[in-house]
Amino acid sequence: MISVECFLLDPNRGGTLQNRIRQMVAEGILAGRLRPGERMPSSRRLAEHLGVSRITVTLAYTDLVADDYLRAQGRSGYFVSENAPQPGDFPEVGARGTDAVDWSRALGHRPASGQLSMGKPRNWRDFRFPFVYGQADPALFDHANWRGCMIQALGQKDFARMTDDQFEQDDPGLLEYIARHTLPRRGILARGDEILVTLGAQNALWLTAQLLLNQRRSAGIEDPGYPGLREILNQTRCRVQGIPVGPRGLDPVALPEGLDVLFCTPSHHCPTGATMPLDARHALLKVANERGMLVIEDDYEFEISPDRAPLPALKSLDREGRVIHIGSFSKSLFPGLRLGFLVGPAPFIREARALRATVLRHPPGLLQRAAAHFLSLGHYDAMLRRLTRAFATRRSVMLGAAEEHGLTVAGATEDGGSSLWMRTPKGVSAVELARLLKDRSVLIEPGTPFFSTAHAGDGFYRIAYSSITSERIPEGIQRIAGAQATLVR
Repeated sequence: MISVECFLLDPNRGGTLQNRIRQMVAEGILAGRLRPGERMPSSRRLAEHLGVSRITVTLAYTDLVADDYLRAQGRSGYFVSENAPQPGDFPEVGARGTDAVDWSRALGHRPASGQLSMGKPRNWRDFRFPFVYGQADPALFDHANWRGCMIQALGQKDFARMTDDQFEQDDPGLLEYIARHTLPRRGILARGDEILVTLGAQNALWLTAQLLLNQRRSAGIEDPGYPGLREILNQTRCRVQGIPVGPRGLDPVALPEGLDVLFCTPSHHCPTGATMPLDARHALLKVANERGMLVIEDDYEFEISPDRAPLPALKSLDREGRVIHIGSFSKSLFPGLRLGFLVGPAPFIREARALRATVLRHPPGLLQRAAAHFLSLGHYDAMLRRLTRAFATRRSVMLGAAEEHGLTVAGATEDGGSSLWMRTPKGVSAVELARLLKDRSVLIEPGTPFFSTAHAGDGFYRIAYSSITSERIPEGIQRIAGAQATLVR
């Protein structure tokens, strides 16, 4: 009999007790520690050893029998099945050889390592004051209704939509919601063949850049701007030109000649939060029309806004089909969902759909179906209202605390979005500030990755309030102020 001492539940592993016990036994079999024919501990003994109920162990054993990891033998108990999956028998090949490949020369392209993480540690939730951007607050998420929609998507009625290879097609329910509800809020009217579901805004930006740019073309980006976009454009080998951003966002008059494609965030500039006024939007479209330029509008955070109606999207003002609109549910639902969308003229979307199919076919059918249910049943709008109210409160608390402790806000201060763009005192490095604060359980994001030249952004940092409660914000701001004072001295 296999000793009961061989079994230990990992306290850091998630899932139900039943699933954790099942996984523990299955991993033991696959690793070769539990061998065919060996007798398992009785359900009673294992339950006592693990400190769980006997029925939990019995149900886990029953699952393992169904999958042929174990076999039940009358009153004798449970045994490791002779038909259970087994690790392969690999010959001993001795020590590993030396890698003779010079990968610094072999790689045709080397994306910037850690660029998208922006230095956020994986254990950011362990920090008491995580002013990190783009992460979800579990207290604001509608777990119950999302779980219900996932269960509904797993049902027999939706089986084909979940399991079949849809080739290049998207979930019709999700497309319908985007076309009939999401886009009209931005003043945009689009048919189904003018919309493509993507794996978030990042995937939409990549598809767009791959289709529109090459070594002979030129792209304009905001400076400061989204770091991930700069790396995407570098992959196309196009000429990249940075365009300064002011309090009104990007200035259309300052656009350099010769741009083929302009990438911008007019509704909520990344990272300063500036909003491009309506007159500047019209001026930008006028320049685009005169120069034959395409405009990529990244509308990543428009739904996280106060009660006032947002300004119309560039796409809604476009009369020549020059604007391609990008939206995302990552900031408003949760970032791990990785669902966004592209909106553009049908010929462009057709090619984008074909390119997407060559690398990932389509975003997972189960997620698209579950999201379609969540959106169409009204759960999304209800959660969005709660999210917006909570963010407005946190923003007010953060602005008040920043003023009290003498911190300098360098970006927009009006409601909207989920972060503030800050400036350090003269001579204080934001990178050094972040390093010091990390030891004090405070996470901020240095501004250097947002700029085309790193030294230009070392006096800036971003603090977000999507992942921290209102109650903790004041103390966190106080710690930032204290750290800054230490570095000033």
